Amino acid sequence: MPQQNNLPGSNSTGIDPSVFFLRGIPGLEALHLWISIPFCSVFSVALLGNCTLLYVIKTEPSLHKPMFYFLTMLAVIDLVLSTTTMPKILSIFWFNSREISFNACLVQMFFLHSFSIMQSAVLLAMAFDRYVAICNPLRYTTILTNSVIAKIGLVALARAVLLVIPLPFLLRKLPYCGSHVISHCYCEHMAVVNLACANTRFNNLYGIIVALFIVGLDLMFISLSYVKILRAVLSLASKKEQLKAFSTCGSHLCAILVVYTPVVLSSIIHRFGHQVAPHVHILMANFYLLFPPMMNPIVYSVKTKQIRARVLLLVRGKSF
Repeated sequence: MPQQNNLPGSNSTGIDPSVFFLRGIPGLEALHLWISIPFCSVFSVALLGNCTLLYVIKTEPSLHKPMFYFLTMLAVIDLVLSTTTMPKILSIFWFNSREISFNACLVQMFFLHSFSIMQSAVLLAMAFDRYVAICNPLRYTTILTNSVIAKIGLVALARAVLLVIPLPFLLRKLPYCGSHVISHCYCEHMAVVNLACANTRFNNLYGIIVALFIVGLDLMFISLSYVKILRAVLSLASKKEQLKAFSTCGSHLCAILVVYTPVVLSSIIHRFGHQVAPHVHILMANFYLLFPPMMNPIVYSVKTKQIRARVLLLVRGKSF
C-alpha cells in the first residue's frame, strides 16, 4: 500500500498548503478494506431509505402536511451529510486515495458542519410541530402554514451558514508549515486546526462556542417543548387518548435519540476519554455521520402508518 500520507506537506511554509492527506482510521489502516463493508452497506441503506422517503412524500398527497415537510428537510440534510463525506471515505478504504485539495477540504468541512447545524434546527422545528399539534390542535393549520414552514427552513439555513462561514476563512489565514496529514477520514474543523503552526486559540474557542450554542440551545427548546407536551398529554381524560396523543411523538423522539446520542457520546469521549485509542474517536465521529441518515427513514417508515403503507406498496411493486 503506497504511503501517501508520508509525502509532501512537511516543508511547506505558505498559508495555503495546496493539499492535505486524509489518514483514514489511525491504527486500523490494515483493516480498511474490511471496515469498508459495513460503511458501504450503511451508506447504501441511507441513500435508498432517504430517496424512498422523499419519493413517497412527494407522490402521496395525504403526506403534504407540516410534519412531513420537516421530514423532507431532514431527509435532504441526511443525504447531503452522507454524500459529502462517504464517497471520499470509501475511496480511502478501497483505493488508498488519501489526497484532498485544500479548497475541497474547506468545502467539505463547510457542508459537513453547516448541514449538521441545520439538522439540529429541523429537529427543533419538528418538536415545535408536535407541540402545536398536541397543545394547540385547533390552530395547527393556521400556525404552521406553508409560508411559515418555508421561513423556518430559510432561518435554519441562514443560521447554519452564518455560523459556519467564518471557519474556512479563519483556516485560510493560518500557516501550515508542518505535516499536512489529517488524522481523520474527512475534513473536520478541529482536525484541520490541529495542523496549523500558529496560535489557534480563537479557532478552538469559536468551534466550542458554536457547538455548545447549537446543541445546548436546541436541546433546551426541544426539552421545553416536550415538557409542555407531556403536561398536555397527562391532562387528557383517558389512557387511550394519552397513548394516542403521545404516539404521534414517537418517531420524532427516536430521531432525536438517533442524532444526539452519538454527538453526546463522541463529545464525552473527546473531552474525558484521554486514554481512549485514537481510532475509537474516529469511529465515533463516523458513526455520527453514518447512523442517523440510515436510521431516520427506517424509524419514520416503521412508526408512521401513512409512510409505512406507501412504502409497502412500493416494495410490492404496486402503483401509487
